Amino acid sequence: MKRGVQVLAVILGLVVLAIVGVSFFVSANSFRPELQNRLSAALGRPVTVGDLKLSILSGGVTANDLSIAEDPAFGGAPFLHAGALKISVDLYPLIFSKQLNIRGLTIEEPQVALLQSPSGEWNYSTLGGKPDRSPTPPPAPPAGGSGAQSLAMSADLVQIKGGQFSIGRTGGTQKPLALNNVNLEVRNFSAAAAFPFSLSADVAGGGHVELQGTAGPMDQANAELTPVSLSWRVTQLNLATALAGTVTGMAGMVSLEGQGTSQAGVMNLQGKLQADGLKAVQNGSPSGRPVQFDFALTNDLRKHAGQLRQGTLHIGAATANLSGTYAEQNAATVLNMKFAGAKMPIPDLEAALPAFGVILPSGSKLEGGTASLDFTVTGPADRSTAAGTASLDNTRLTGFDLGGKMGGAIQSLAGIKSGPNTDIQTVGANIRMTPEGIVIDNLRLIAPSIGDLAGAGTISPANALDFKMTASVKTSGVAAALSGVPVSFFVQGTAQNPVFKPDVQDLARRQAQKLLQSDQAQKFLKGNAGKAASGILGRFLGGGQTQNQTQSQPQKE
Repeated sequence: MKRGVQVLAVILGLVVLAIVGVSFFVSANSFRPELQNRLSAALGRPVTVGDLKLSILSGGVTANDLSIAEDPAFGGAPFLHAGALKISVDLYPLIFSKQLNIRGLTIEEPQVALLQSPSGEWNYSTLGGKPDRSPTPPPAPPAGGSGAQSLAMSADLVQIKGGQFSIGRTGGTQKPLALNNVNLEVRNFSAAAAFPFSLSADVAGGGHVELQGTAGPMDQANAELTPVSLSWRVTQLNLATALAGTVTGMAGMVSLEGQGTSQAGVMNLQGKLQADGLKAVQNGSPSGRPVQFDFALTNDLRKHAGQLRQGTLHIGAATANLSGTYAEQNAATVLNMKFAGAKMPIPDLEAALPAFGVILPSGSKLEGGTASLDFTVTGPADRSTAAGTASLDNTRLTGFDLGGKMGGAIQSLAGIKSGPNTDIQTVGANIRMTPEGIVIDNLRLIAPSIGDLAGAGTISPANALDFKMTASVKTSGVAAALSGVPVSFFVQGTAQNPVFKPDVQDLARRQAQKLLQSDQAQKFLKGNAGKAASGILGRFLGGGQTQNQTQSQPQKE
């Protein structure tokens, strides 16, 4: 027993002596120039490594600093800077041959800036490219050193731990997207073959991202074109933070998952997105119902453009289709899309309408019926224009008495009946939506209790209304005397609280015109007094002449 303890003590002593001896005779810092040259050659950019220290117990070498230079086209700040670099090495050749064989790299808490130029190029695309000139040959070892040393590089494992990434554009005011706690792992890395990778990160402001797949072989001319096959999952992404400075007004919490491939510079992606509390336009309000979107798109990495081949929007049982193209132009994403849905059940849509800027009068609700729309969306994504048609059929606006809200004067003149609700046979219009507001033309509403309403107007970004409307006159009550004369009125106030005002001048003009066209009026106007009155009425009606005046004037030769 005593002899066994002595043997163990001797072995431990030899191990300690070996560690001390290696630490004394092997200077890790002597490998630094060659390490910098090899990393610079691999990345195609200057790489600076801080002082190296050997740690036999951990089986590696550590550096107190790491910096990778930026592409000169994107400025002078480092592309990557980290306070610590750990290098895993093979101990046997290190101890007995003084040869540093790198098996893995771990970059701790780096700060990385991913930048895109106005032309669409990324600053990482030149990583791994051929350098402008050959790396500087390694310097001779210092006097008293250990002689020539070789550096065999391989990377069974490359890691980034606790990184901070920013993703933005140059030359603009857009706030970069910040990713915190970025953890990247690459195994069996080889520039000449495919290698597996995984990434996780937290989005500043809310959200978590997970990616995994394979990449490679590396494209030597443009790293962005490297073949990739991946799947992703994004949870609880704060849309307002993620799109800040890109698309104005959008908000909500988004979850996203999907998969895709990139080959020869063409990326194909497909996935599913769900948004809770979605607000799709600046003057909208959060949706009371989840919105789902299934998509498939093709993106050309060289042209910085793509096509949304299939996009299906689901709100309950209601579905609409979105498809078209997009392209990066002058630091903006320009859209040319088609958005259409036919006979969508209104009960499924109703809770989500505010997200798209459709505001109903306060206390009202749509029940039953269907909605159809057909829009073209064009222009930069942050200030696009949507133009097309929309209609509602066979629905009821509960909690809103349109006839009563139109006011006593309009209601009595037009013979409109009051009621707690408004049944709508159909309502349709041509609509044009821009950041400056909404323009509505050819608006027509057919309601059994009201009749036929038509007109046009605008809705401001603050939901202020400015409409000129006419209602067909009924043949009962006070309105019997005005049968056939449309009743004109204005709609003002806001979408939540519309205000109806009669157009008295237009109503008087229309009634006077009708009276002048009657048989009794024509007989009266044939007399001298009638001619004088006709001239006065003609000027009142806008400077025009009555039919009697026109016929009675002699022709000039």
